[in-house]
Amino acid sequence: MAKTNSSSRHARKGRPVLAACVALGSLGALVGVSTADATPRSGGHRHIQLRVRGGTVTVDTASLGVTARTADGHAMELSAPAASDLGEPGPLRRIAGGARWTYPAKKLTVTAVAQQGRLQVRIRSQRDGSLAWPVTGGDPASESLQLPRGSGLDIPVRDSWWNSAAAHLVNTEVDMGEGLTLPLWGYSSGKRGVSYLTPTDINTSLGFASEHGRLRSTATHDFDEGDGTRAYDISFALTDGGATAPAVDYRKSLSERGELGSLRQKIRANPANAKLLGAFHAYGWGEARTAVGVAKLRKLGIDRMWLGYDADASPMSSAAVSAAEQAGYLVGPYDSFANGQDPASADSPAGVWPDRVYPDFCVQQADGTPQGGFGDRGCYLSSQAFEQAEPQHHYLADRTRRAVANGADSYFLDVDATGTLFRDYSADHPMTKAQDRANRLARMKRLSGSLVLGSESAQPWANQALAFDHGSATPVDDRMWTLEHDKKTWGAYYPQTAPAFFFKPVALPADIAKAMYDPRYRVPLYETALHGSVINAERWELSFDKLPAQKTDRALLAMLYNSPLNYVLDGPSIDQYGSEMAALQKYFAPLHRAAGTEQLTSFRWLTGDRSVQRTVFGHGVLTVTANFGKTARDGLPGGCVDAKLRGDREPRRLCPAQVIR
Repeated sequence: MAKTNSSSRHARKGRPVLAACVALGSLGALVGVSTADATPRSGGHRHIQLRVRGGTVTVDTASLGVTARTADGHAMELSAPAASDLGEPGPLRRIAGGARWTYPAKKLTVTAVAQQGRLQVRIRSQRDGSLAWPVTGGDPASESLQLPRGSGLDIPVRDSWWNSAAAHLVNTEVDMGEGLTLPLWGYSSGKRGVSYLTPTDINTSLGFASEHGRLRSTATHDFDEGDGTRAYDISFALTDGGATAPAVDYRKSLSERGELGSLRQKIRANPANAKLLGAFHAYGWGEARTAVGVAKLRKLGIDRMWLGYDADASPMSSAAVSAAEQAGYLVGPYDSFANGQDPASADSPAGVWPDRVYPDFCVQQADGTPQGGFGDRGCYLSSQAFEQAEPQHHYLADRTRRAVANGADSYFLDVDATGTLFRDYSADHPMTKAQDRANRLARMKRLSGSLVLGSESAQPWANQALAFDHGSATPVDDRMWTLEHDKKTWGAYYPQTAPAFFFKPVALPADIAKAMYDPRYRVPLYETALHGSVINAERWELSFDKLPAQKTDRALLAMLYNSPLNYVLDGPSIDQYGSEMAALQKYFAPLHRAAGTEQLTSFRWLTGDRSVQRTVFGHGVLTVTANFGKTARDGLPGGCVDAKLRGDREPRRLCPAQVIR
């Protein structure tokens, strides 16, 4: 069964992107205290002044404009006035740490407090509607936008290419709960910046515009009782302007709320999780699913591997699984709890369920029709229907038990950790989007108790349940989905033992390649937030060998971010690329074993052109320097990476072009 492309299938219908789109701020760590002082100001407006780490913020209750003055006296605009009409504000009331007021015409209640060093704004609506705010990026000093597309981007706001149609960013809108990998964005200017965190990311989107050649952004939240989104929370933090500062802020926020997972704890709970450390990932086809294929990999010297296989009619046998586990590998089926098809016409065993799961468990749309499944095959199945049925019927538990009866110790559950969420209008199993997310998290936590669990493009709310994900490392450009539908260019889903869709090499169009893989714009936001909690790799239809022109940069990024490469394998590809994979894995394995459970504590550019980049993990456990340029810098040749573990006298060097075939 083909992997799902959640971002392409369920992209929200974009509103006209507001010309007022503004993105402001920056990056960095926080500094300061949390006390409140609400005072009236001139012109009849009321302004709330709150002390936060790094300075003081002021909220204009008449417009929701937000400004700041840093501790060193620098003025910043954190948000322009709301792009939605608010009407006149109601009376201002002091509360502990801040103030509360209303917008009677919009039926909104706003609470602004200084909390954990941030400005925390909570907006509650008594009716369905929308709010376009904050409006960011308007501060003239803003230099770069930080955007968690895939592993992360840092985009100079005046970059002419990103402000053009060629980049496919301006005049677009992205769902923050599905299209971004973290619910945040940021702006930076030198040593100053701002981080925006939106924990209520369901029904929140971020739109982009170019104004006078500068990138600006506006968040819009839809208040919808049926979706469970009548609340909208957003926090503002002053930062140090570092390229990963919004992710530093977000990791701190997760930790403060007790929502940051730990690979060390996951390994203690299930020691099999430790096999992920040092492992590359691969999905097997044909001979790669057999004991013979496993023996070939082990003979090449590959001592760690996660091997997955599609939920089709030819899963890995018990003998093959046993051989893989004896080699030190993890093995797991790819499965999905999200798709149901008519058993009489289903095109994949993964879509077949017992009894009347199909069609009774189909998510119902507002008009009473089923929500069509991926590729309009069957329907999407309601997580609420499963939760209600599970205590008596054990559909999910029985399915999992059958899937791992061959001895597999891992499991890849497609879609569940992405932002693909549904409202179910069924009278038998009604569900909000928020409840859908809670259901998915609950069943992933149940699975993770005994299996090494992974999922697709994992959102951070799932980080405590998952050990790994495939997809959050990929900064997908939406035009890639169109390219994938061109079977002549991309490849079709045959032959069965090595589908061209996965194995055929592809040359990305220049603009897509630049948007996704130009190292000048890449920054490790996801790894800064979640390294040491979740192991993160690229999408499986973008295996390492699928994009030949990007192999060197992708290898350097993997080593720099301490993240595994992801492959698809059959017998011929093992023969053709096995020695290359073995050389890359041999270099990666000791670095990941040492630092895979550590926090990414530093990222910086060492050259003005951003070609040389450095990461540090665990405050010095591992330091990695990658040169994406063509010329040597400080003794490091172009296209090479140096890594130094604590205690190493000399760096360990890898020049991928010397081993890539």
